[in-house]
Amino acid sequence: MKDWHPDLSRSSSPRYMAIADLIEMDLRSGHLAIGDRLPPQRELAKRLNVDFTTVARGYVEAQKRGLVDSHVGRGTFVTGGAGGGSQGFAPDTAPDPRRASVVDLSMNMPPEPDDPELIARMREGMSAVAANLVPLLRYQGFGGSGMDKEAAAAWLGRRGLKPSQERIFVTPGAHPALLAIFGLLAKPGDTVLSEVVTYPGMRSIAAQLRLNLAGLPMDEDGIMPDAFARACERLKPKALYLNPTLQNPTTLTIPAQRREEISAVARKYQVPLVEDDAYGFIPLQGPPPLAATAPDLTWHIGGLAKCIGAGLRLAYVVAPDTKVVWPFVSAMRANNVMASPLNMALLTRWIEDGTADAILRFIRAETAARQQMVAAMLPAGSYRADPISFNIWLPLLNGWTRSTFASHMHSSGIGVLASDAFTVEGPAPEAVRVCLGGPVTREKLQGALEFMAHALEGPPEMAASFF
Repeated sequence: MKDWHPDLSRSSSPRYMAIADLIEMDLRSGHLAIGDRLPPQRELAKRLNVDFTTVARGYVEAQKRGLVDSHVGRGTFVTGGAGGGSQGFAPDTAPDPRRASVVDLSMNMPPEPDDPELIARMREGMSAVAANLVPLLRYQGFGGSGMDKEAAAAWLGRRGLKPSQERIFVTPGAHPALLAIFGLLAKPGDTVLSEVVTYPGMRSIAAQLRLNLAGLPMDEDGIMPDAFARACERLKPKALYLNPTLQNPTTLTIPAQRREEISAVARKYQVPLVEDDAYGFIPLQGPPPLAATAPDLTWHIGGLAKCIGAGLRLAYVVAPDTKVVWPFVSAMRANNVMASPLNMALLTRWIEDGTADAILRFIRAETAARQQMVAAMLPAGSYRADPISFNIWLPLLNGWTRSTFASHMHSSGIGVLASDAFTVEGPAPEAVRVCLGGPVTREKLQGALEFMAHALEGPPEMAASFF
């Protein structure tokens, strides 16, 4: 039997995950070898001063990764699955160009990881999840398993939210959740409110459900509470939709005081709040979510597309109370059946082993670097942005119209979207959203920004590359 005494402080993961992590580390370092018998679970639990169940879960996790194999009456033996055999992914596997070239530049995307160590870590998570491939291909109940909800609760807890598990759901993205929520809150012909310049997906959802979407005027802190109150009196809205942190497209973040004022108006008129917190995890220290200020009024949607990856198609939804749980579940199941168990397992794994944090750190750092590139290229005050927003909001001058400018930038390799897509009512301003993330490298972004800055120096006639 191997006299193995792991140091749990070497891993930042939960203790049961740390045990599996350390088996993998020690196998790679040579401290453990294929065929070694690990200490009995109760003996290791005593050595580490942890519960027996913690060690048991750790051994089960290691077995899922293909690192060990357990035999009743004989013990647990190292099998060497960390070596990259059939359980994992070959490190030299080349990307399929048919997949690698697919991108929708009209979307507001975070920068994509390009650090080899981070990518390898992400791939290891996929390899570990693949050990459960067959059961993950089954139909499962809606909303996520117990372990998926535990991971969701831990992730949401970083935003100061501590809802009970029965109010947490893992959904197949923010859009299906928004569609279900507004389908519950309003019927065709009803009015719902949003910012006057808002996320295009909300406009599409309102149109799909045949709802009247009314835009509220904004100042530098977001929608104005007085205007919200007047709209409540006049329009009797069924809900208010907000994208309160790093708002798409203006990049503004509603400060804490304004959030409290908005919540007070919502409470006075009993108007449900639908909080699309797609970018809430990007700031290191952002204002508390509306769901923390008015939890009993707020549907909170913690999307993962912007802080982890859009391809996962997952979002965490917190319902305002248990009374709405079954209607919400019924609506979601009718439209989507369930979120992908494969994707849920991968996300849960990444949250538990710290990979999600590593991805988020990369996104923050790379976004900040790209915003610095913009600041060095464009005059201060000529655009609106946050130091960690994925885009800038660019008012146009010198005779540029939004359509002309978007056409001019079409071949630049970055996404430029005219303000028409975001405007709820009234004439669209002569402005565009310029995206800085996605697959574009810093070098290509630099070239696109130089091209853009040159065009903005004069009227469109002076930048005749598209005529």
